[in-house]
Amino acid sequence: MNNQYESIFCIVNKGYTDLVMESARSAGARGGTVLSGRGTGNNDSEQFFGVVVTPEKEIVMILVEQGIRDAVLNAVNKGAGMDTKGMGIAFSIPVSDVVGIPGVETK
Repeated sequence: MNNQYESIFCIVNKGYTDLVMESARSAGARGGTVLSGRGTGNNDSEQFFGVVVTPEKEIVMILVEQGIRDAVLNAVNKGAGMDTKGMGIAFSIPVSDVVGIPGVETK
């Protein structure tokens, strides 16, 4: 089992993924993947002509070595967290196996 990696997910308002990646790179992350999404159950949802409009979100997934996880999470929170225009939340999930990264052996 190769569990030396963590996947960091950061959910931000649409258009603020650059803040996430600038912050993550400053703490040692190399890159990330951006997915589109939309919020649900949000008090900020508005109604126009009877249609509920939910805020658009973007999710940045960043695979990092476990040793820099805390630094990346803290940097992302500082650069794109709830106290910024990005209004982001971030969390990490342990990754049990990784393939496709140069220098990482497969089973």
